[in-house]
Parts: sequence; structure tokens; C-alpha cells
Amino acid sequence: LSLSLSLSLSLPPPSLPLSLSPPLLPPLLPSLPSNPTPLPTYPGKNCLKEMFRSVLWILCFGTTTAASGSQIMEQPQDQVVVAGDSALLSCAVFNYSGIVQWTKDGLALGMGNGLPAWPRYRIVGDVDKGEHNLQIQDAELSDDAVYECQATEVALRSDTATLTVLVPPDEPVIDGGPEILLRAGSTYNLTCRASGAKPAAHIVWHRDGAAQDGAAISKTVMDDGKRETTTSILTISPTDLDIGRRYTCRGSNKALPGGKETTVRLNVHHPPSVTLSIHPQKVREGEHVVFTCTANANPAIKAYRWAKGGLLIEGARGSVFETSVDHTYFTEPVSCEVQNAVGSTNVSSLVDVEFGPRMVEEPVTTTADMGDSVVLSCVWVGNPPLTLTWTRKGSNVVLSNSNHLYLKAITQADAGPYVCKAIVPRIGVGEREVTLKVNGPPIISSDGVQYAVEGSRGQVECYIASSPLPDRIAWAWKETVLESGTFERYMVETVGTVTGVRSTLLISNVAESDFETLYNCTAWNSFGPTTALIQLDKQGECPHTSSCLFSLPHISQQPLIFPHLPHTSTVAVVSWDPHSSVSAPPSVGEGHGVKEKQV
Repeated sequence: LSLSLSLSLSLPPPSLPLSLSPPLLPPLLPSLPSNPTPLPTYPGKNCLKEMFRSVLWILCFGTTTAASGSQIMEQPQDQVVVAGDSALLSCAVFNYSGIVQWTKDGLALGMGNGLPAWPRYRIVGDVDKGEHNLQIQDAELSDDAVYECQATEVALRSDTATLTVLVPPDEPVIDGGPEILLRAGSTYNLTCRASGAKPAAHIVWHRDGAAQDGAAISKTVMDDGKRETTTSILTISPTDLDIGRRYTCRGSNKALPGGKETTVRLNVHHPPSVTLSIHPQKVREGEHVVFTCTANANPAIKAYRWAKGGLLIEGARGSVFETSVDHTYFTEPVSCEVQNAVGSTNVSSLVDVEFGPRMVEEPVTTTADMGDSVVLSCVWVGNPPLTLTWTRKGSNVVLSNSNHLYLKAITQADAGPYVCKAIVPRIGVGEREVTLKVNGPPIISSDGVQYAVEGSRGQVECYIASSPLPDRIAWAWKETVLESGTFERYMVETVGTVTGVRSTLLISNVAESDFETLYNCTAWNSFGPTTALIQLDKQGECPHTSSCLFSLPHISQQPLIFPHLPHTSTVAVVSWDPHSSVSAPPSVGEGHGVKEKQV
């Protein structure tokens, strides 16, 4: 601002100290004309005029004391007020009756009590006591400044006083409110902003009234350079349990300790939450069961689907499925799938079905060499839990109670059938037989003494059970060796059996010399030969009487031939007597597992 003025000044006497202190805006010097030509004002109509006066005053005065003895007795103090409240800056000048004015950030406010350029400002106090207090009503952010009281005619200046105007935050704003639509399982940043605050607002979050921690805070200064905007971001991971939850953002500062708040409501979309119930929970095979699928979803449920063991159950479409169950429901779960617009949820459950033993893994006939270790396996399932035993067929000795029977360094004695038996208490029993074959030389199990009747057709049998089966069988007696075919009165007949091979030496018209001969049965396979010696003995004769007794030294696998029975039309009755008593009646065999047979 360039000014050109012609003013007549009366400089102060030399004894009056000059001050070249920072610029002041005092009124005109006393020597200036009392009614100068009016000038434009800033910001009031007299402002510019007083600026010119102040420039001239600055050149000459600017001290807090004067030679006249005037002094400022009460200094203005720093103050903090909330926007809208009133502020009072004190200033009392002792031994002074001249003009007193206030400056704001170095700008003179004007003279007089009214300060027309500043409608909310006025000078108050008891002038007789030198009080020239500055009162500011309805404080605004523009009043936030540094103030100074000046006794212009004696060049007195008070201490500066800072008036700090606190501004409460605006109403907080939560992005996306008042209702925020979220998806369960996806994280979301709740963002709240509290603007226009001085100092910056402090933001806290509450969820249904409970304080929430962990929010990220940032602050930015607004364009006026004084107020700030606070941004708070609270990260949440909503679930279906958060539907309807209310999140509140409260912004507060020193101007408004109670703060202002705003609230949003969550609406969480989620796939169905499903529970599957079964009634009754424990059943027997064939009984009726009700499956109930209870679901909660947002948005609403679109469809139900039922499956068993992964296969869709046709016709089952509602929330309830009823059926009669069997053992498969114990191992193949029933599942219920519920769908809505967000996705689908599948839950499944097995049924506690009680049932007897059922084979899951059949035992397999096993063949191994002597000295090997083998494992025989059979797997049963049953409910309640079953008891499993392994035994050799015909024996009660338990070899194992697991699904597997381990046999180490086996011999041919270990060959034969084994029984895997499962017992479900109160429900049932199941068993399977499995054969162990041990590769080795042939095993001959024929009786060492066999019987024939002189003059009749007789036979000598050789039973061979081995793995592998024999590839050669030969009969030898005296100087004769016969593997097959016929030689004189002798013929070899070989047939397969369930457990091996039976080779029979048939003798027509048994002679006395046949009872004096030792018969050699030899069998060969890849592991070598095995030989058995068999003696032919005479079988007892029955006279032409009503009854006769045959005494057997041991039970034979051969059929018993009764020679020389009476040639009558009467049917012979045969009975077995375990007591070997001639006087015992035929009924003695009863109760011993012995049966009579008519022949």
C-alpha cells in the first residue's frame, strides 16, 4: 500500500523515549486535525483511516511505560474458549486518561467502546479504574488470534494474549450408512470421519454399546489451517451373527467432551447355516428314521437337496426326509444341502444303526513257501462294535483278535483252514473260512493199516494233500511198481478231492499173500518225494447168525465192508458200539452221535 500524505506533526520532546517496536495500530497523534477527511475503512469504515494514523504513531512511540508514570496494571491473559461462548481479555491502565485501543494479530480494532467495525467486540469495564477490557461475544474461529492492549498517548503496550477458540466436531459420518450390506467371511473397513474440529476430534467405536479397539486413525488439516478432519477405520470380519448389529462412531474434543455420534446397522448376507438332526438317534436295521435340516440364511433359502453316500436322493426336496434304514446308513452318510443367493452349505451325518456282522474284506486263500511269514486278513463291520477271533478250524484256541492273523516262519503243519469269526453282542455272529497252503513236499495222510476181506475185492488208499499238488504218484509192492493202469489183479485209480488227491490201489480177489505184503505209496512234487507204507489186514467175518461184531482198532477213512453176510431177504441192521461189548444192544450208540443205517 503506497500512500502520499501531507501531515503536520508535533514531535514529542526529546526526553520522551522513542520506540521502534513492532508495528502498532494506535490512533492519530494529538496534533493531527481533529476532523480529517474521511477515508475508506477496513474492515469498518474507520479502519483505513486509523491505519494511516498508526503508521505515523509507530515511528515515534511503542513502549509499555511512560515518563508520565502511567503503567498497565492488569495484563491480558491467554484464554481458551469454545466457539459460541464469550471471552473477556482484561486490560487496566494506571494513571492514564487517554485513548486505549486493542489490536488483533497486529491489526487495530478501533477506538471507542462500541468498535463498530467488529459488531461482536466491545470495550467494557470501569474507566475510572483504568479498565479497558475487550469483550468478545459468540466467539468464532476467526477470533482465534493474538491480542494486545495499547495506551496510545503514552506509548504503553500490554503483554500479548492468545485467544484460542475451540470448535466442536461436526456430526460424524460413517461411509455407507445408515445400513451397510456386507458378506459374511469378507473383511470390511468401517470408515468414520469427524470434520471441522479444533483441536482434531478423538474417535471411538462401539459395537452394540461395547467399546472396540484396533481402529486406525489419521488426521488432516482443513483449508482454513486451523480445523482438522479425523478419519477412523475399523476393520471387521462379519459373520451371520452380526446381522442387525449396531456400530456407533463418536467424535469428541475439548470443545465437546460428550461428543457427537452416528450409528450404522449391519446387514450381513451369508450362505445358509445348517444343522442336521436325526430322530431317533439309535435304531435297528429296518426301523424308521426322520432327518430334519434346520437352516438360517440371509437372503432367504432357495432350495434343499438330500443325498446318501454322495448320491442324490430323488424326490427328497424339503427340509425333512424320512426313510427306513439299513446297515449302509452306518457307513454312508446322509447329507442335506441348502442353497440361497450367496451360496450353499452341506452338512452330513451317519446313522447309529445296530446290525450284525457284515464282511467288508473277504479273506483270500494264501499260498506261501515254508519259512515265509504270511498275513491272513478278514475285515468285518458291525454295530455295536464287534469282537473278532481267529482260530484253526476244529480248534478253540484263539490265535488273534484283530483283523489280521500274522504267522511267522510257517511250516507245512501250519497249512489248512482257518476261521475268522465276528460276534456283535445281542445282534449276531458271522464267520469266514480261509485256507493257508504251504508249499512243500507232498503230505500223505492215509491209515497205516487198512482192511480187506479175503476172496473179495479190496483196496488200499493213499490220500495226498500238498501244495503244489503231486505231479507223480506210484504204488510199489514186492517187485512191482505201478503208477497208473492195470497189472494182473491190481489197478491204480487216482482222483482229485477237495483237499488234494486220492490214489487207490484196487485188488481183485484178495489173496492170503496180499495180507503179507507191505504197500508203498510215494508221491512227488517240485519239493521232493514223500512215502507212506500201508499194510493190508483181514477184516472180521460174520457167521450166518442173527448178529455179529466187528472190532476196529481205529476209525478209518475207508468204507467198512461187511463180508459174508447171510444171503436172505432180510435187511441187515448195522449199529456202532463205542464200548466194544458183545452183549450191548444196538441202541447203545444212542447219545454218542452214532446213527444206525440199513444196508
